[in-house]
Formats: sequence, C-alpha cells, structure tokens
Amino acid sequence: MQFQSIYPYTQEIFAEYEAMDAAAIDAAITRSQTVFHEWSKRSGEERSLVLQRAALVLKQQKEALGRLITREMGKTLAEAIAEVEKCAWVCEYYATEAAHFLQDEIIQTDYSHSRIRYQPIGTVLAIMPWNFPFWQVFRFAAPTLMAGNAALLKHASNVCGCALAIQTVFEEAGAPAGLFQTLLVKADTIGTIIQHDAVQALSLTGSEQAGVSVAALAGAQIKKSVLELGGSDAFVVLADADIALAAKTAVQARMQNAGQSCIAAKRFIVAQEVYDAFVEASMVHLQAIKRGDPLSPDTTMGVLARPDLAETLQIQLEKSMAAGAKLLQGGSFNGCDVAPILLGDVLPGMPAFEEETFGPLMAVTKAIDEAHALQLANQSRFGLGSSVWSQNTDRAFAFADQLAAGAVFVNSMVKSDPRLPFGGIKKSGYGRELSAAGIREFVNVKTMVIR
Repeated sequence: MQFQSIYPYTQEIFAEYEAMDAAAIDAAITRSQTVFHEWSKRSGEERSLVLQRAALVLKQQKEALGRLITREMGKTLAEAIAEVEKCAWVCEYYATEAAHFLQDEIIQTDYSHSRIRYQPIGTVLAIMPWNFPFWQVFRFAAPTLMAGNAALLKHASNVCGCALAIQTVFEEAGAPAGLFQTLLVKADTIGTIIQHDAVQALSLTGSEQAGVSVAALAGAQIKKSVLELGGSDAFVVLADADIALAAKTAVQARMQNAGQSCIAAKRFIVAQEVYDAFVEASMVHLQAIKRGDPLSPDTTMGVLARPDLAETLQIQLEKSMAAGAKLLQGGSFNGCDVAPILLGDVLPGMPAFEEETFGPLMAVTKAIDEAHALQLANQSRFGLGSSVWSQNTDRAFAFADQLAAGAVFVNSMVKSDPRLPFGGIKKSGYGRELSAAGIREFVNVKTMVIR
C-alpha cells in the first residue's frame, strides 16, 4: 500500500510512501525497546542536550519544514513556520524544566525515610493527526523523551513527509538511532502495535471515534492512554465585553488553521444586548481575510486538508440552515477552499451547535442573560477549551470557574502553552499534555520508603 502527499490547494500528488510490513514494524518496536534501556540510563543533562539541539535544528530549518507542512495539509506558510517555531519552544522548555519536574520528592511520614521517584516506563506510542503535524508530535515527544522513554509515531497518512522529517530532526539532534521512530503503517495495524509487550502506553490526539477505538485497545492490554479528542467549546461574550476586541479575537480564534483545530472557538454565545454589534464587527474582520494559495505570503487563511472534510462541513451547514440557522456571510465551497462562514441564530439541536465543525464556520447563538449563557456553554458533550469576555474580570473569572472545560481563558483566545496543562473533560478526552502534568503522564510514580 502507498500513502500519498497531496497539496490540498491544487490536489497535486507530490510524494508517495510505502507502508511498512509486519516484519519492519516488529523490527522497529524491538529496536525501540533496545534503545530505551540505554537512553533511560542517561542523565537528565545528556537528554537535555539532545532536546536543545532539536530546537536548534527546528529553528535552522523552519522555512523548509514549514513549506512541507503547508504542502501536505494546506495551512498558510506563515502559520506553518510559526508551528515549527513553537516546537522549538517546547523542546527548550522541557530541556530546561524536566529535571525540576522529575526530581525526587521527600515526603514526611512515620517512616525514617519516604520519597517519590519518577522513572521512565519504556516505549510510548503516539497516534497523531494532520492538523498540526509538527506541534502535536513535539508536545508529546519532548516530555516523553526527556522522561527517559522511547517513542514511536503513527502519524496521519496524509502527512507522511512531516512524520519522517520529525524523525530526521531528532536524528540530526544526536538522538540515538531508534529513540524516536516513525511508523508508516495502516490504521488496522494499530491494535497489533499496542499489543506488543515493548509498548507500555500510548497518546492519541484525534477524533472522538478514534479515541473510543484506541482506548478500548489500550484498556484490553491494561496500558495507559492519554486522549486529546474533539472540542466544540464556547466563546462567551457577556454584555459588558469589549466588543471590538472580542470580535477581532473571535475571528482569529475561529479561522486559524482554516478552523481545523480542536481548540478553535466554535460556538459563539453572545449576550442579546450586544449580539448585533458582535455580528457586525465579526463580519468586518471576516471580509478582510485573504484566501488563495497557502504558499503565497499574501494569503491569510489556507484551505481544508482534504475534500471530504469540506463535504462534511457543508452537510453540517446545510442541516443547520434547514433547522433555522441564518447564513450571514460566506458559505461557498470549491474543493478544499471554503469561504469563511458566519452562521447566526444557531440553537441547540443543530449540527453547528452539537457537533464539532472542523472548518471555518462561526456559529453564533444569542443568550438571554448570563445564566442562559452559562447553560448554553456547558450544553455540550465536549469540554476542551473555552473563553469568556467581560470588562469586569472578577465577573468573568467567576463565570469561567463554572465552565465545564479543561481550560478557560478570560479575554483571550484559547492556546496551548508548554507551561500550562493541556487536555479536556467529557468527550474531549482525559489525561494532560504539557507542563509538569504532561511529563508525569508516562512515568512510574514510585513510592520508596525505609523503616
């Protein structure tokens, strides 16, 4: 079987890759297990040097790597380069902070000595998506490798070039051969990989359906999993919000990566007193978006990664409109190129409210009062990242405290940050990436005592 890299803007096939057979997969996993025993014995300082060099490689090659990202999945070149730069940041962050996060903790007990020690567990499998093909991988790999583990990557089939390039980055950084390996494999081989004794845990970023499947496979083997799944969280605009700033940020938060982000703002819940003003201000910013070739420096919004994604979004739009939502702007579809959509009068029960819309669609819902806004915001099976807007920060923080989400940002768009835990609740998954919480997901938290 061959995997293809297709430039979404032109549908040009520019690279093909052969899938690994069973023997190659087994050899890679065995190699990972072997290198783990050597890597886990290295000092934190030695591991840190590899991560620091990886950051340097990323910075030096950011234009070429960014161009590869754009060609494989269609985001703008500026967004792609920024993604590579963020990967360098997470490498530098863990190279500096891992020793602190993993240092022994002395606990006061009635024993003469009690401590907690954090030790690596072995090979960890990452199953990663195409929408941030470098960032999703590096935010897993940096803490996992710094903890002393080895890593295997099963990436999305449309970004094989990115997957192999990431392995090359670590090799050029001086990582031992086999420490980080890309597996070009079909989805139906994942169960076999998870069953392998050398694979101790797994991390998945993907759809709700993928999370259900992978969690079941991991559970059957009694292996830990971390799931970062979908999101359809709220961008809540209260009556006293700075509407100009809220609308400007709302468009940025929704249209980044052409709307293909789990933490992109999707449901805009707006107080009725400022609903019209918010919609009008949002339309101005939407009209300023420049579509075109994602490789052109003039383009400010790229295209969807695959035609089927556009087809799904169009169905969600049409069903929502049939249920009473109003198309206020945009909505034209041309292959992977979708004009930014502003959809008003969205109500619970409509696909634009209930489902994750993975594309440039702003769904705006009117809230009667603050209590209604909170009810609407929490009326979702997802709970990843929400934001709330008010010029009264005490009011906004009290509102944020009641939002059911893994992260809430006040007067700011939701972003992942190496310094802060990242993950969701409900159908958005479980476990955390980034910060101290992220590096401690894949370690043995060992209790050691002396009587």
